[in-house]
Amino acid sequence: MKRRKETSSYYPILLTIQGKKCLVAGGGNVALRKVQALLEQGANVEIVSPNFCTELNKLAKEGAIRAINRDYKPEDLKEMFIAIAATDDAKTNEKLAAQARRLGILVNVVDDPNNSDFIVPSYFRRGDIIVAVSTSGRSPALARKIRGELEKNFQAEYAQLALVADEVRSELKQQGITVSGDAWQKVLDLNSLIDLLRRGKNQQAREIMLSKLKILEQQGL
Repeated sequence: MKRRKETSSYYPILLTIQGKKCLVAGGGNVALRKVQALLEQGANVEIVSPNFCTELNKLAKEGAIRAINRDYKPEDLKEMFIAIAATDDAKTNEKLAAQARRLGILVNVVDDPNNSDFIVPSYFRRGDIIVAVSTSGRSPALARKIRGELEKNFQAEYAQLALVADEVRSELKQQGITVSGDAWQKVLDLNSLIDLLRRGKNQQAREIMLSKLKILEQQGL
């Protein structure tokens, strides 16, 4: 049996798709999951398939997506930002992938990472924090399992801390103060800051961060 290479060449990236046209070819439960994930991020979703599952029909009737009730055609790719091939026909998926790639459109073929420009990790979101796990397509089930373990232990206050840190960054920028990434690492004492946020002392956490960062900047750290 031919062994796959030990490490993948995937480049981790977070992509803005809000308001952008995204195509999903397929009408079953796999296509539904892809559609739901795209809608969560504000994408303008079109689906094409001879048949749609009940949930996709409902989304189409509600106007959440545009449904084209026929087999996929190359013209369906027009003006698309990304395309997802989720049909139950491997040849159709391969054709879509090849045509999308010629047009410079990023494409994902479900269950075929080797024929995809990108794969979607298993992830969860808390506020502005996104935690994503990928096995580079080797075992999506394992990625989901690891994500579940991380999610169970994830503290809700991390999302609040992200907002506080953003406020501190904005204030430093307004004051013309630049601090290094190393300085931020020194200041982000997660245990003490999370404890303050848990007790509702957001302002105190903000002031502590701001004060420490200014001191480190003065020290040239």
